[in-house]
Amino acid sequence: MPQFAPRPLALMPAPLALVAALAACSGQKAPPMRPPTDVGYVVLQGTQAALSTELTGRITATTSSDVRPQVDGIIRQRLFTEGSDVKAGQALYLIDPRSYKASRDQIAAQIESAKATLITNQNKVDRYRKLSDTQAVSKQDIDDAVAAAGTARASLHQYEANLRAANLNLEYTKVLAPISGRIGRSAYTVGALVSAAQTTALASIQQLDPIYVDITQSSAQLLALRKQLANGSVLPASTTVHLKLEDGSDYPQTGTIEFSEVTVDENAGTVVLRARIPNPQRILLPGMFVRIETPQGVVPNAVLAPQQGVLRDTKGDPYALVVDAQNKVEQRKIKPVKAVGNMWIVSEGLKPGDHLIVQGTDKALPGATVKQTLVKIGG
Repeated sequence: MPQFAPRPLALMPAPLALVAALAACSGQKAPPMRPPTDVGYVVLQGTQAALSTELTGRITATTSSDVRPQVDGIIRQRLFTEGSDVKAGQALYLIDPRSYKASRDQIAAQIESAKATLITNQNKVDRYRKLSDTQAVSKQDIDDAVAAAGTARASLHQYEANLRAANLNLEYTKVLAPISGRIGRSAYTVGALVSAAQTTALASIQQLDPIYVDITQSSAQLLALRKQLANGSVLPASTTVHLKLEDGSDYPQTGTIEFSEVTVDENAGTVVLRARIPNPQRILLPGMFVRIETPQGVVPNAVLAPQQGVLRDTKGDPYALVVDAQNKVEQRKIKPVKAVGNMWIVSEGLKPGDHLIVQGTDKALPGATVKQTLVKIGG
């Protein structure tokens, strides 16, 4: 059998030379090379990724008003159904108007008397002035007549003002809805005595469509976001918000953030954001707690990486494994910003076009040669 001269050890890589030397000494063949590890990868794409955060909020009526009496009296009728929708100007209660009608009629009679007195005094003034040319009356008598007519005229004006007040009080015996909205339960029943000075409202009306959501956000988060917006690492986002109800279901309507408070709650360290949202079905009620997904900004040069490709080292720091042009594994430190579904928004460490290993990460060692296969990630 022909013999082949062994390859000079100096021309072999050190590990292979050692194996060959051992094999030559022992008379055995060198062990076969281990095939490259199979890994699955995805090609990363660049995108503008929207950042959002989930915050808590409380539902608040856009308009709220207490129904209060403006005159004293006994409630004769309640003219609404508790829990129903009412219109501004709608009559809600009727307070006994009889005493106010009597007062109005009395003042009306005083006006008639004051008018008659004014006519008498004015006629006297006219007669005295005609007689003044013949000096039949003194100038003092004329001045007295003019003063009496002026007093009668002032009295008439006073009674007319009293009549307007009396008519206003009579109108107030009908307690009207100050705003449109849904009225709650009545705190007083028919026959109850009410007063204009009382502290308890007869009922309350709240406007429920649209409705407000008061959202609380940490002032530290708000400050960090403003710094990111200032340095351009994050772009402004839209003001649209999405709600989740107390049972975890999604609210079908979207809202819009209208403003942010200018002060920070010194006890909680939070800032209140207010959003307006349609509520045609009256699902949202004042006092209800909800969770809100609010936009925080847009990362202009973000990369969306599948979550299975984002790993953690023993210190908890995130990293990823990518395959370079020579099919070798490269480990990179990354900066994941936020999870979106089954993806991470990565702002640093990865770039569009990278081959990110998502399958076989436990076998892929940095620097090792791998056999890569393109895979598809659902979601």
